[in-house]
Amino acid sequence: MADRYVTKHDKGWAVKAPGAKRASSVHGTQKDAEKAAKKTVGNLGGGEVRIQGRNGRWRDSDTVAPGNDPYPPRDKKH
Repeated sequence: MADRYVTKHDKGWAVKAPGAKRASSVHGTQKDAEKAAKKTVGNLGGGEVRIQGRNGRWRDSDTVAPGNDPYPPRDKKH
């Protein structure tokens, strides 16, 4: 799995691999960083994208296919 983190950076928002000291990319907005992280994870075979809020706490986590989402949406069709 190719997990990525979206974290606050002095020049905006960074996309980082777990344990990495340097950002793989830096973006002006959190939304742009999240899109880039999801694209990277998808291209690398799936995994988790964890998003950090302005306060430094993790605020969201998304599974990118073909990752294994522990809480998949339920199919509401009958």
